[in-house]
Parts: sequence; structure tokens; C-alpha cells
Amino acid sequence: MSEAIHGSGGEAMIRLDRLTKSYPGRPEPAVHELTLDVPAGRIVAFVGPSGCGKTTTMKLINRLIEPTAGRIHLGGTDVTEVRADRLRRKIGYTIQQTGLFPHRTVASNIATVPRMLGWDAGSIAERVDELLNLVGLDPQHYRGRYPKQLSGGQQQRVGVARSLGADPAVMLMDEPFGAIDPLNREALQNELLRIQAQLRKTIVFVTHDIDEAIKMGDRIAIFRDGGRIAQYDVPERILGEPADDFVREFLGSGTAVKRLSLTRLADLDIPRWPTVDDSAEDAERVAVATRTDEEFLLLLDSERRPLGWQPRNRPDDRDAAVPLISPLGPRHTLFEALDQMLSVNSSASVVVDEQGRSRGVLRSTPSGS
Repeated sequence: MSEAIHGSGGEAMIRLDRLTKSYPGRPEPAVHELTLDVPAGRIVAFVGPSGCGKTTTMKLINRLIEPTAGRIHLGGTDVTEVRADRLRRKIGYTIQQTGLFPHRTVASNIATVPRMLGWDAGSIAERVDELLNLVGLDPQHYRGRYPKQLSGGQQQRVGVARSLGADPAVMLMDEPFGAIDPLNREALQNELLRIQAQLRKTIVFVTHDIDEAIKMGDRIAIFRDGGRIAQYDVPERILGEPADDFVREFLGSGTAVKRLSLTRLADLDIPRWPTVDDSAEDAERVAVATRTDEEFLLLLDSERRPLGWQPRNRPDDRDAAVPLISPLGPRHTLFEALDQMLSVNSSASVVVDEQGRSRGVLRSTPSGS
């Protein structure tokens, strides 16, 4: 009998009890006596090589496929004794290619589950607009569009909104950003983390990418072949104390660098930087420049949003200002900050808060180096 595998702390929202899935003609089960708890309000990332059973396990949770043996508990209820269609209406589900209905508008796609649950038209319309705003799409511009009129990233945002349609406590996400280009993928990851900080859903997030698992998961379950868990723990412990050679090999090289992905800029004290209002008079600009040894002043607008860099030796020359690279937000990580600096050959990155106001500047070398 296998022992339960628990994450560190948190009441279980999903509990898998010796879950097994076998297929006729296959000598080994796809999932073998898997026992695992997913804490409420957390993201648990399932990761592992192709064919290891991670997606099969996720599909077993909402019974897209039925288990051969074992039990599945959601919020204390044994869902193997509940009608599968009723169960699925209570679980949000997002897949790699979004699965949007091409003949339905964005609003109609998002309204799918609320409509099935019998919500009235007014409540559905209100919920659609609320969710579009939540995923960063203006309802006025997007509710009447069709999927083919959207970019891949926009379609994926609508897919996330649809999975949140009836405000489910549990969400299952099967490589939701796997088909998106790297730039949009990072934006969508950060958007999901922002939404999760507000809503605190219980999320099972399947990915083949260990770096994505480290970024997204409060806990990570690394699967080995045969639907068994090699290690289930918080990212810090997996990176620092891999359970065996399989886990070490799967993590690959550079675990010290990967740990930078565990520290979000929201959790850091960002060093202050000399700033000047873009509308400031020349005398004020010169005064600020004389009080600092930094080569550049950070230009801010009236709301303290970063605009660019002003050379210290030319503080009153507005044409000398240098454009600003995209600032980093609170959900970016130290790894992303370092990656940005290396990509543009810079020693500093501007950090902003949720409203886009400057918090300071993070640099790769100490002042004066």
C-alpha cells in the first residue's frame, strides 16, 4: 500500500487515494496507486517526461476518463460516486489549444457553464464582462468577437476566462500556454499568477517544462514513467534536495540559477534611485544630477510611472533622454530580471508596482562597482 504524499501545509482540496488507471493490452498501468493531496488555494504543477501519466492523472480528477481503481475526493466528497457531468460543471478546465467553440462569440464561449447551470441572462452578461476585465481584455472590444479574430494569446486568455465562468473552486490546466510564443507565454504566466493572487483557486497545472513548473507551482509533483511520483514538494526543496538521480537528471544543470525563479520582486526591498519629474524645470534637473553619482536619472511622469533615462551629465537636455526598456512588475522573478539585463546588455532594470509606479531600480552589480 502506498503512503500519502502531502505538500507542506494546507488543507487538501483534492485527495487522490491509490488512484490507478490501466488499459487493456498494456503491461503496466498508466497511473499506479497514486496517493496525493493538493492543498486548497494552491497551484500544484504536474511535470515529467512524455507518457509518465501526468495528463492522465489530471483527466481522472474530473473523470474525463474513469479510474480502474482508487478514489478521488474533492473538498471531502468522493467524486467517484457523483455523476461525471455534474462534477465537470464544478471544475474549470483549460487546455493547450483553448478548446473554444469557433462558431460562438467570446461572450458565448465564456458563458458556456453558467448557461448550463441555469443562470439568468443578466447574471451571465455581468459575469462575462467581469471575467474579460480580469484577464485583461476590454469587454467592449472583445465580447462580440469570434475566436478566429483573436491572437493565440488572446484566445488563451478567453480560455482561462471560460474556465472561471461559474467561479469553480478547482481548476485543471493542461499545458495551457504550451502552444504560445515565449513572449506571450511569459505574459500569460504572469497574468495567471496575478489572477491567482486575487482568487486563490485550487489549480492542477500540467506542464512538460520544469522551469514553468518552478515558476507557477506552489508545489511540484515530478512524475516518473508508470504514473508514479518521484518527488512531491515545494520548489525550494526539490531544487535544493532532489530525491534521487531521476529527479536530478530531470532538473538538469543550473539548479542554482533556477532558484532565482523562486524569488519574486514583490518580496524584495528594491533600492531607491535618483528620479526627476519629466516636467521639472531645468534648475531642478540640474540639482538632482549634482546630488548623485549614478550615470542616469530615472524620468517619471506625474503619476510616478517610469518614462526613460536622463543622462546625469546632460540633465537639462530633453533630447538626450534614453528610452526605457519594459519595467518589471511585482510578479516577475529575479531570474527574469537577470535575463532582461543580459538580453539588453544592461546592469539595471526598473521595477514598478501593480499600478505601474516606480519602486526603484534593481541592478546586477553593487553601486560603485
